[in-house]
Amino acid sequence: MRRQNQLMRTIEQPAGSTLRPSPEVAEALAQGAPIVALESTIISHGLPQPRNLEVAVELEEIVRKAGAVPATIAVLDGVARIGLNKHELKRVAGEPGLRKLGFRDLPAAAALRVSGATTVSATSFLAARAGIRVFATGGLGGVHREWADTQDESADLDMLSRTRITVVCAGVKSILDVPATLQRLETRGVTIAGFRTDEFPGFYLHTSGEPIDWRIETPAEAAGIMRAQDALGGPESALIVANPVPLEDQLDPALHDRVLAEALDAAEREQVTGQAITPFLLGYLVRGTDGASLEANLAAVRGNARVAGQIAVSWSRGN
Repeated sequence: MRRQNQLMRTIEQPAGSTLRPSPEVAEALAQGAPIVALESTIISHGLPQPRNLEVAVELEEIVRKAGAVPATIAVLDGVARIGLNKHELKRVAGEPGLRKLGFRDLPAAAALRVSGATTVSATSFLAARAGIRVFATGGLGGVHREWADTQDESADLDMLSRTRITVVCAGVKSILDVPATLQRLETRGVTIAGFRTDEFPGFYLHTSGEPIDWRIETPAEAAGIMRAQDALGGPESALIVANPVPLEDQLDPALHDRVLAEALDAAEREQVTGQAITPFLLGYLVRGTDGASLEANLAAVRGNARVAGQIAVSWSRGN
């Protein structure tokens, strides 16, 4: 009943609403068809042109081949678009100065009619608000290194602790403090299940070396956990399905460790802090690995989109 009410609220959004599903997504919601949310920051901020648009189209096609409807999410002229058409995808991929929007930025973007790409925190919120239960991304944000001095922690963690959504990801970005992030997720009551793995993925790497408590083998088992979340009630927290990049596609671990150490030294030397630290480190890794880190990231995102589509299908079928 709660799911039906969410669908009706979504479908009945007025034309001037700040939340607008595409016709395809609205129809899928009305029919209870499988849907997978996709974030838009990888399109606008994560990849160079024209490859960013090619990847955006490719990810949507992977979701379709899995049997689900893709819903790439972005804010255009203050309206949260849940599912983008070809013109809107091109706009996100090519519009200069497109802002990067976390959850905290959504009210201001809506009121000021600003356009922007949505991060994990914003995409999770908007997807759940629209009635979408499954979301595929690359890697989550988390607790930053030197947290004791900077108190720098991604808004992703707080949002996932209070949003009922299933996020398929390749772990958290390896530039972060992975053990501290896992501890924080445990404290906030976020369930983590490894997809055919007993170890938390390392984003660019197949494993971070950190163990996780729950392992699942099939998309149907993920859907079963989702149903158990609803049956038990309690806080509206997320389920993280940790899906590692395949061994053959991972970044060489020795290269990763060497370049990351160099990047951290460079950031300290150049006094890069705050919101600038993540793009600085990720950019350094791309350059220092001659683009190999980017290819590993894309391999992970492709796999996550595929698994998310399969989970969405199992969820919608009730099996």
